[in-house]
Amino acid sequence: MIEALLVAPFDLGFMRRALAGCLALSLAGPPLGVFLVLRRMSLTTDVLQHGILPGIALGAMLGGAGLAAMGLGGLIAGLVVTLLAGALARATAGQEDSQLAGVTMVALAAGVAIVSTTRGVDLTHLLFGSVLAVDDAALFLMAGAGTVCLLGLALIWRPLIVESVDPGFLAAVGGGGGIWHLAFMALVVTCVVGGFAALGTLMSVGLMMLPAIAARHWAQTLAGMVGMAVAIAVMASLAGLLISFHADIPAGPAVVLTAGAVWGVGLIFGRFNAVLARRRPD
Repeated sequence: MIEALLVAPFDLGFMRRALAGCLALSLAGPPLGVFLVLRRMSLTTDVLQHGILPGIALGAMLGGAGLAAMGLGGLIAGLVVTLLAGALARATAGQEDSQLAGVTMVALAAGVAIVSTTRGVDLTHLLFGSVLAVDDAALFLMAGAGTVCLLGLALIWRPLIVESVDPGFLAAVGGGGGIWHLAFMALVVTCVVGGFAALGTLMSVGLMMLPAIAARHWAQTLAGMVGMAVAIAVMASLAGLLISFHADIPAGPAVVLTAGAVWGVGLIFGRFNAVLARRRPD
């Protein structure tokens, strides 16, 4: 009975590919999400997932809906949106988040317009993805994006910590804080693009942010939060795919909802900053 519920579904090739892709995103996305939470940029990914849509749509238009073309287009669009928002913030002395929101809304509208005029491109698939339809090309995209993100984060780990905690100090010692910020944002865009094939542009950040948010209720150190976030993402991927298979519901939402359920448990029963923890006497 247990084997039929937990093991037998992964005898199917499409389930193994879906699991492998989700595990790649689970290893790469949550560490980036932890830094986004620490830098008070949690909603940035929500903005970026809309900003990559015109690039994906143009890639589909020019590349015949090929995954490589759409992924490259989404990556370029995400980087352009990020760089443009930063440039506008510096030129107008405004807040980067407001500039990013404005640029992204324009990009989203342009993406929807492009998709509506392109034959053979399903807007629903682009927005919501299809985990159980992951083929070899999608798996390579997800694994490649995950590898790039992990290696890139390892290279910028130390200066990124300093820039996240005390950007003024890094600027004072000539550490080039802006460079590390741009490098970090490039990794975030890469991870978002890597997940769109399976989870879609609207859900690709769920596996990045929800485990990172949940981890704050179980750990206080950076290493502890990163490890806990990855563990939560892996568990949510495995459980979400099994729920999707047995309950016959879309896999992407099942994975994200499972991660959300884990966050809900931590929100109430977690060790730190949780509802019950705050009521315990010191």
